[in-house]
Amino acid sequence: MISLEGVSHSFAVRRGGAPLKVLSEVSLQVAGAETVAMVGPSGCGKTTLLELICGLKQPDTGTIRCAPAALMPQRDLLLPWLSALDNASLALRVRGVGRQGARAATRPWFERFGLDGFERARPHELSGGMRQRVAFLRTLLSGRPVLALDEPFASLDAITRAEMQRWLAHALEEERRTVVLVTHDVEEAVLLADRVLVLSPRPGRLIADVEVALPRPRARTDAAVVALRASTLARLGVNA
Repeated sequence: MISLEGVSHSFAVRRGGAPLKVLSEVSLQVAGAETVAMVGPSGCGKTTLLELICGLKQPDTGTIRCAPAALMPQRDLLLPWLSALDNASLALRVRGVGRQGARAATRPWFERFGLDGFERARPHELSGGMRQRVAFLRTLLSGRPVLALDEPFASLDAITRAEMQRWLAHALEEERRTVVLVTHDVEEAVLLADRVLVLSPRPGRLIADVEVALPRPRARTDAAVVALRASTLARLGVNA
């Protein structure tokens, strides 16, 4: 479903300086219906890797083979003048579905996503967690077999983030898409992913591929979750 071989990427800098290399010789494989999480220090190229997977950027070197992918960025990017229903159905509108048809196809998802009754609400009337659900639904309705999620819960408070992690785990189990999740939260990675990919400081290199062979649902207090979190942090050079 996703295959990267020797992928490197650099950014141009101003005033004729040397290019800034953010990724170096990254190779990885992600199977269909697998969820992988990427963790690593800030600036190591995690978001850039998602953009490469989605075809929004091209690698300097290496090859990428990937089924069509949809990106959910860090910010929800909901349009303030549209209702929650119309924001979520934008993905269908882009695919050529008319407004009424898109609304009709999107409406049943609102109950599944805990948004029933908020179809007409504007983004400013929604909580942070509800906005993220609308943004995720918009990404899901793109119909792409690969979902690239860039720190979807980073801006939420701790209680809402924990609630959204449980919700996303359930949603991913139902949908069975291929998912690449970028997060700074190692515990979140262990709770949600089948594998955790650990990147080095910039330029990012894949330094560990940690299998999370734990049954679902997972609780952050499970001894196995705590142990995997500690061992993954150690690979990042952080004491648990």
